[in-house]
Amino acid sequence: MSVPGTSAPDPAPRVVTAVPADRHVPRQDEVLTEEACAFLGALHRRFTPRRDELLARRAERRAELARTSTLGFLPETAHVREAEWRVAEAPSALSDRRVEITGPTDRRMTVNALNSGARVWLADFEDASAPTWANVVGGQLSLIDAFRREIDFTDPASGKSYALRPDAELATVVVRPRGWHLDERHLLLDGVPVPGALVDFGLYFFHNARRLLERGAGPYFYLPKTESHREARLWNEVFVFAQEYLGVPRGSVRATVLIETITAAYEMEEILYELREHASGLNAGRWDYLFSLIKNFRDSGPAFVLPDRNAVTMTAPFMRAYTELLVRTCHRRGAHAIGGMAAFIPDRRNPEANARALRKVREDKDREARDGFDGSWVAHPDLVPVARESFDAVLGDRPHQKDRTRADVRVTAADLLDLGSLEARPTRRGLVDAVRVGTRYIEAWLRGLGAVAIFGLMEDAATAEISRSQIWQWVRAGVVLDTGERVTPELVRGIAEEDLAALRAELGEETFAAGRWGQAHELLLRVALDEEYTEFLTLPAYELLD
Repeated sequence: MSVPGTSAPDPAPRVVTAVPADRHVPRQDEVLTEEACAFLGALHRRFTPRRDELLARRAERRAELARTSTLGFLPETAHVREAEWRVAEAPSALSDRRVEITGPTDRRMTVNALNSGARVWLADFEDASAPTWANVVGGQLSLIDAFRREIDFTDPASGKSYALRPDAELATVVVRPRGWHLDERHLLLDGVPVPGALVDFGLYFFHNARRLLERGAGPYFYLPKTESHREARLWNEVFVFAQEYLGVPRGSVRATVLIETITAAYEMEEILYELREHASGLNAGRWDYLFSLIKNFRDSGPAFVLPDRNAVTMTAPFMRAYTELLVRTCHRRGAHAIGGMAAFIPDRRNPEANARALRKVREDKDREARDGFDGSWVAHPDLVPVARESFDAVLGDRPHQKDRTRADVRVTAADLLDLGSLEARPTRRGLVDAVRVGTRYIEAWLRGLGAVAIFGLMEDAATAEISRSQIWQWVRAGVVLDTGERVTPELVRGIAEEDLAALRAELGEETFAAGRWGQAHELLLRVALDEEYTEFLTLPAYELLD
């Protein structure tokens, strides 16, 4: 296959699958065509070496943080922050983003998200999706079928059918590929796995970019787990190459970057600058942001020990600094500022709990709209009208509020790390909840589920990462809980064993045995208690996926 702009054909071997025949996904050949695999091979050969260098740089930077326990704005990029420049103008399909719904790309979620009334659907191959081979390929098929308007789904348990509403305006799709750190072990080139990020991006772009452009939209993406402007630069190079390879007009791609790592918070302007011809905005990925704080400063002493997860609200001073800086940065550069996820989910069977969840979501979205965000995330269709009301009240008929430059915001490097301003402290209830959420989420993930309702909250990989990382940090810091107990490996194991016994009694022996509870229990304790910290729990968990 020839690459546009070159005179010689590409002689390199194509990417091949490493999946036994009896585990092939129905219709997978429609996704893994010879041409699509050649495209993945071209991406892999050109960009995986640089990906590897940047992952090594992450480790070097983490070692620097372990020595210094501090971060600052980069002096070598001060000229970027001081110069006047703006990102490319948003295409009409991404001009109004006041409500975005998130979720995995299974067929039921695809139909529900597109029908939801949200302006945007974040079609997630990352934290809300466990990367089973069926999910990776099936998600691509869901999107291909959706753009053809040939998608439907019937729940085998209830018999309920789902289909796209005829002639309805569907949500604009923005795909979130996996982060740079995860490989796709089922797709190999010369025996080397292709990065999951390039697989998810490449297959979606190859099959849908032209069709989307013909319909007045385009290939739009959310970029997760970005830690530096150099990683954003790599994505920009991927976009340029992909557009040239398929003969798609340069600038067709639009990317929204999740600012969900503490290092990226210090490089917001530089990240937008590197992507400026393809940038659409930044998102306040609050849960991964807390995970990143804990991970990067896990051994920096008591000053960096966070209290229970639910005690760290968006009104905490260091979280306010992070979100206000994001809005100011985006609007100064002409980009959208998108708010984070409200984890509360409605409960139609419990009116009191339902009202409480809706109230909390409304408070969260009201605050974001008042602060200058142009839109925000929800995880359930019932929350779309709640979030829309909050943003309608501020935006009216305007598609966004980029004219609010928030010139009043002054955030220093120290403000982003002002964890000492929190009054809350770790509690035994918080430790128990971390164990319970971690075990339940990991068990579901091992069964192929990435977005899981647990105790009234929508949990994904980010919240599980917070749970196990807090346990690790509390043990190493010798945290004393409100009960006077010191957090030790023995205390954590005892709580985990009690919880596992309670689950066995609650579910019954047959149902318990049919799950992945033993593996989930062991993996949680491993990533929470091992002497060496595991960078992402999904790395060892991936080895356990069928």
